[in-house]
Amino acid sequence: MSVGREGLSDFMESIEVKINYKFRNPLLLAEALTHPSLAYETHKAQFDNQRLEFLGDAVLQLLLTEYLFRMFPDYPEGRMTKLRAQLVSRDALAQFASSLQLGSYILLGKGEEASGGRKRASTLSDAFEALIGAVYLDGGIEAARKLVLEIFEQEISSISEKVDQGNPKGTLQEMLQSISSEPPRYRVTGESGPDHRKVFHVQVTWKELILAQGRGKSKKEAEVRASVEALRKKLWLTQSLINAEQ
Repeated sequence: MSVGREGLSDFMESIEVKINYKFRNPLLLAEALTHPSLAYETHKAQFDNQRLEFLGDAVLQLLLTEYLFRMFPDYPEGRMTKLRAQLVSRDALAQFASSLQLGSYILLGKGEEASGGRKRASTLSDAFEALIGAVYLDGGIEAARKLVLEIFEQEISSISEKVDQGNPKGTLQEMLQSISSEPPRYRVTGESGPDHRKVFHVQVTWKELILAQGRGKSKKEAEVRASVEALRKKLWLTQSLINAEQ
C-alpha cells in the first residue's frame, strides 16, 4: 500500500478504529506495520516491525497465560499449554490479523508485494504481534490487555469447548433432573461487541438459583460455556445443603 502525506492521517485513523485504540505516538503504529522488505528497499535502518514483533510475542504470551490461568482454575498446566499453543500459532495469529484486515495496512517493499506477501501467514502474524507490542509501548499493559482480550476472548471460548469432552448441557440437565424434574433454563441477558464480532451473554438458572453465566459468539456457544461453568461451580449442592439444614 502506498500512502502519501495527505492520506497518512486517514490511514492511521482507519486502523485505529479497527482495533479501538488511539495511539499517542503514531510512529509506533507505522513501525508495527512496516515490513522489513520496505526498510531494506528504502535504506531506513532499524525502522521495521521486527523488534516490535519480538516484544509483542512476549506480551501476548504473558496476557494469554494470565487469562487462561484465571479463566480455567481447574485446568492443569498441560491443558493450558495446549490451549495457549493453539491461540498463538502462526496460522491462528494470521487469522486474527485477517479479521482486522491488517494485510491491507502493512507497508511492503515492491518485491514482497509482487510475490503475494500481503497475504502470507508469516507476514500477517508478525505484523499482528508487532501491533500488540506497539500498543503495549504506547499505552501500557492495560491497553494491551484490553486489545488482546477483545480479539481473543471468543476464540478462547470456542477452543476450550473443543478441548472439553462430552456434552456439558446434557450432563448438567441429567445431574439436576436426578434431584428434581425441573430442567435448567437458559436466558440471554445481553449482547456486546460490534456486529461482526458480537458476543452473547447467557445465564443458566435452575428453580430460582442462578448457576452460572457464559459468553460466546453464538447463543449456543454461550449456553455451553454457561453449562461448563455451572458444572464447575455445582452451586445446587450448596443450596441442597442449606435446604437440608433448615
